[in-house]
Amino acid sequence: MTEEVIPYIVHKINMGDVEDPDLFVAEPIWKWQQTDAGKWVMENCTIEKPIWHRHPNTWGYLYTITAYLTPKQLTYFRLKFE
Repeated sequence: MTEEVIPYIVHKINMGDVEDPDLFVAEPIWKWQQTDAGKWVMENCTIEKPIWHRHPNTWGYLYTITAYLTPKQLTYFRLKFE
């Protein structure tokens, strides 16, 4: 029996209307990965590394980083980093 995993948005980044938003968002994603929360998520993801999604926004794009965490990991993340 495999343990249940929950997709959870661990970080959001607002990106303005730029020519190549995927290129410009790389730096804020990298900076987030260097924070305590980012390091913890990168080391503790259950199934795969976090993935990012781009969503059109009123004046640009909203990027979300989603991680797949067990209920125990999710509880820890929310108590420690939110």
